[in-house]
Amino acid sequence: MNKRILVANESGRQAANDTFRDRHLPEHGPAPMNVFMTIFYDWSRVVASYFTWLAPLAVRIVVGWVFLWSGWGKLHVLPRMIENFREWGIPLPEVLTPFVSGMEFLGGLFLLVGLLTRFMSVPMMVIMVVAIISAKWADVDSLETLLGFEEVSYLVMFAWLGIAGPGPISLDHLLLRKFRSDRPPSDYGA
Repeated sequence: MNKRILVANESGRQAANDTFRDRHLPEHGPAPMNVFMTIFYDWSRVVASYFTWLAPLAVRIVVGWVFLWSGWGKLHVLPRMIENFREWGIPLPEVLTPFVSGMEFLGGLFLLVGLLTRFMSVPMMVIMVVAIISAKWADVDSLETLLGFEEVSYLVMFAWLGIAGPGPISLDHLLLRKFRSDRPPSDYGA
């Protein structure tokens, strides 16, 4: 019986090889475009599939670390930051300065550990838009200048995290696995 299974497996494998060969390799050898597609698209896709966890983790570490310490620093010099907000024309600087500073600190912390990632990305994007409009807009003389601001880079990273989710190395992933056992965490980008 084992010999029959082995023969069936070998014939199935041979059929799969024949099908691949018929579809992708013409009789005179592989077409140059197929080789190009295999090398530059198929192989890179396969290699990248092993590292899908890395991009959201790296982005979360970068923005989380930057904003954790940025918020912490602003919280320790609130009077000076209130004056900066007032000079930039931001309304209610006495209220918004501590709120934004605290949001940067907590948002950075939550993003760093991957907790409530999609939720926390939204206020962080709003903070970046307000920062660009209030503190940087006067310096914009071209699209190149606008796109060169680090606030735009952060805005894009927050937007990506809000859309893609935190990835599997996150507290969101652990919470979803524990409390949403009916769906895999990957359905949530975690």
